[in-house]
Amino acid sequence: MVNDKKTKINDVLPIVLMGFLFVIIYSLALLVIGPFEAAGVEPAFENPDNPMNLVFFFVIIIVMTMVILLIANFWKKQLIQIIILGAIGYTVAYVFYPLFTFVVPWLFSAVLSIAVAGMIVTILFKYPEWYVVDISGIIVGAGAIAIFGISLGVFLVIILLIGLAIYDAISVYKTKHMVDLADTVMDLKLPVLLVIPKIRNYSLIRETKSLKEKLKEGKEREAFFMGLGDVVMPGILVAAIYRNPDITNSLPIVLSVIFGTLVGFVILMTFVVKGKPQAGLPCLCGGAILGYVISSYVLFGELVGLNFAF
Repeated sequence: MVNDKKTKINDVLPIVLMGFLFVIIYSLALLVIGPFEAAGVEPAFENPDNPMNLVFFFVIIIVMTMVILLIANFWKKQLIQIIILGAIGYTVAYVFYPLFTFVVPWLFSAVLSIAVAGMIVTILFKYPEWYVVDISGIIVGAGAIAIFGISLGVFLVIILLIGLAIYDAISVYKTKHMVDLADTVMDLKLPVLLVIPKIRNYSLIRETKSLKEKLKEGKEREAFFMGLGDVVMPGILVAAIYRNPDITNSLPIVLSVIFGTLVGFVILMTFVVKGKPQAGLPCLCGGAILGYVISSYVLFGELVGLNFAF
C-alpha cells in the first residue's frame, strides 16, 4: 500500500507542477505584452488579420522541422544546437530589451538585453541541467506568446491552432517524425522541452538513453517531459484575446481559455501516464478553443473579437 501510494505521488506531482508551468508562462506573457506595446515593439506581421500570415507560419514550422531532422541524420547534431541556441538568444534579447527601456536609455537596454541573452545561452551550453532548461523555456515561451499574441488576430489564431493540432497528430501517430525530433532535442538538452523530475536527484545532464530506447525497454521515465510548443501554441490565443481592442472586457475570456487549456492538459495526461508519446496539441488547443467559444457565448452571446481580412 505504501509503495502504491508513493508511485501515485510520483506520477501525479510532476503533472501538477507542469500545470503550474502553464499558468506561470501565460501569466508572464500577459505581463510583458503591455511593456512590449509601450516600447513600440514591432509585431511579427504587419497586418494581424492577413491570412497569408498562417501560410508563412506553417512554412517556417515545416521547413525548420525538416532541416533539424536532416541535420540530425546526415550531419553533426551540434549544428542543431548552434541554430536553436542562436534562436533562443535572439528571443531572450527581444524579450528583455523593451523591459530594460523602462529603466535605462535604449542603447544601454540593447547592451543589457544582449548580455542577458549571452549569459543564458552560455549557461545552457555549458550546464544544461533540467532547471536551467526550464527557466530558459519559461522566458522563451512567455516571449514567444507575447510576440505572436500581438501579431495575429483571434480568428487566425484559432485556424492556426486547428491546423497545428492536425499536424501534431499526424506527426506523432502517423509519420512519427515528431518522436525523432523530440529524441534529437532531448539528446542536446535544449530548452524546447520542459522537464519535471519524478525522482530526487534527477539529472538531465546524466540522461543518456533516448526516448525510443526507453520505450523499447519498457522502463519508466525518471522525468516528465512536455514540448514547449505544446504550451506556447494555446497561449497565443490567450494573448491574442487579451490585447484585442474589440473585446471590452477580455479578462474573463482569457481566464476561460487558460482553464480550457488546463482541462485539455488533464485529459492529455490520462493518456500520457500509460507511457507512450502523445500528440499534445489536439487536447490542449481543443481545450483552449472551447474555453473561448463557451465563455464568449455565455458572456456576450456571440464570438467576440473575430476579424476577417478576406
